[in-house]
Order: sequence, then C-alpha cells, then structure tokens
Amino acid sequence: MRSDDRGSGSVELAVLALVVLALTFASIQTGLYFHARRVAQSAARHGVEAGRQFAASPSDGVTQATDFLHKFGGSVHGAQVSSRGSTAERIHITVTGHVATLVPGLELDVSQHADAPTERFTTP
Repeated sequence: MRSDDRGSGSVELAVLALVVLALTFASIQTGLYFHARRVAQSAARHGVEAGRQFAASPSDGVTQATDFLHKFGGSVHGAQVSSRGSTAERIHITVTGHVATLVPGLELDVSQHADAPTERFTTP
C-alpha cells in the first residue's frame, strides 16, 4: 500500500454509510406513506359503512371515520373527513391528512375516499 492512500478506506466507509442510511430512511418513509394511505382508506370505508345504513346520514359516516382516525390514525396527522359529494342515493367519504415524515421540511399528503349506495326502501 502506498503511503498516500492511508485513510482512504475510512472515507469510503463514511460515504457508503451515508448511502446506506439514506436508503434506509427512504424505505422507512415509503412504508410510513403506504401505511398512512391504508389507515385513511380504512377510515373512509368505516365511515361509508356507518353512513350507508338505513336511516343514517352522511354526518354519521363522518363521525365514524373521525372516531376510527382517533383510535388508529396516528400516522395521519391533521386528518380531515368530508362527506362532500354524498347524495340521497350514495354516500361518499373522503379522508385527507399529512403523513408522518422522517425528513424535516418534507410534506407528504394523503387523500383517500370510499363510496357506496345507501340502504333505502324502494318500490318494485
């Protein structure tokens, strides 16, 4: 080994450690994003199921989705639930919020919705 190459292994290891650390944080952040999407989707589905029942209203769906987020929505920050777009025949629940991030200054938003027909009596 030449004397001017001394310490180059330490520099290479430091650079490699930064790359490995960046890839690790990127994979963890990706997991947090998809988990937050799944939680928001589940909350919207719970809201739709509550709001589509006979004699229920879209506000019942919003309440159920909000309750779900309070129990399980730790990864969705600042979540907002809306029933905008609901009609007498269909219920539509939208859940929006921010994803928890590891990188300061990075803001990822999530928006998921679910809809279904409402239960009602019809005449043949």
